[in-house]
Amino acid sequence: MTNDQDAAAVLKAVRDIVPRLRENGHKAEDARWIPDENVELLDKAGVFQIATPRRFGGLDLPLADQFEILAEVARGCGSTGWVAMAWVSTAWLATQYPDKAQEEIFAEPSVRISGGFSPTGTVERTEGGYNLNGTWRFNSGCRGAHWDLLGVTLEESDGEHKELYVIVPMSELSIADDWHVSAAAATGSSSTTANDVFVPAHRVIDAGDALFGLTGDRSNTGATGRNYGLIGFVMTESVASYVGMARAAYELFVSKVGGKPIAYTPWEDQSEHPLTQLKVALAANKIAAAEALVARWITLLQQRADAGEQPTVEEKATGRGQCGYAIQLAKEAVEELQSVSSGSAIMRNSPFQRFFRDIEGLALHGMMTPNSNLEVHGRVELGLDPNTYLL
Repeated sequence: MTNDQDAAAVLKAVRDIVPRLRENGHKAEDARWIPDENVELLDKAGVFQIATPRRFGGLDLPLADQFEILAEVARGCGSTGWVAMAWVSTAWLATQYPDKAQEEIFAEPSVRISGGFSPTGTVERTEGGYNLNGTWRFNSGCRGAHWDLLGVTLEESDGEHKELYVIVPMSELSIADDWHVSAAAATGSSSTTANDVFVPAHRVIDAGDALFGLTGDRSNTGATGRNYGLIGFVMTESVASYVGMARAAYELFVSKVGGKPIAYTPWEDQSEHPLTQLKVALAANKIAAAEALVARWITLLQQRADAGEQPTVEEKATGRGQCGYAIQLAKEAVEELQSVSSGSAIMRNSPFQRFFRDIEGLALHGMMTPNSNLEVHGRVELGLDPNTYLL
């Protein structure tokens, strides 16, 4: 099948399971991890193959299609959407490793890879590779992953510190039971720890090279249409989760508001109240604006990838700002609806409250928080250096 046909098939399969993902939300939150059924449903739908190269039996879909599929997963369950995004986006990053590593990683086309990108671990050179130690917090999806991609520092003999990304089988790491949170509880974003884990040299890449698509010893370099650049790709995939959660909250609110009385008032149908109408319109337009912003950014990323180019520094900074603002708009859309919801919206059997809490909590993510991204964008708009290498 063509990319379009593959994308349409996966998207339809995911839409079909949205009700079941949503139904499992309460159970997932109680367990602090998504049910095995959710993983199996996504696997059967083909979600875990969308970033896997075709030469390994994957679907290798363009970023725009990946975005829409991941947003649809999040429309079913915010936490499941976040985990799927983590696994898929990190699978794409695995395509930046040497061919030898890719052959190992993608031996299973539906591979699931989590990641801890903050360099909170260390490696030391040893014969044939590196010795790995460290702990990585907020490792979303680690409980169901096959591999873990981790940020580390290497101290060279001259005292220089180099940042690297290593990838290791999850079976070689320990997972702490330390994910006790008020939002995104079902993401199972626990800490992982490595104690003297050997990592062969071909499963280690320079973080700076990964940021700019400059990693070597791989056949998929150049104008393949998939070398998007690390930060731009990961941020775009992440925005899909927020957009999906906002769509879900909007859908749930609109489906229940008609014919519903407003307590302690003479209004017998909340949908006829002007404030409700205003809030629904605001939410709808904020979601549409978020979608339009990220769609424009995806178009630019795809044009650059098709040409075998990286976006300019200014374009990357703008992309960070646009992604950050899209997240803010999606969050605000849910807040608009929450502000005119009844008291029943806080009941735990109401999916709406879970989408509200998950989007609020995930908007605090260090890389995704709107303020930091808007700062980078604003600096470049003012003719200043972006003041970050994470572009």
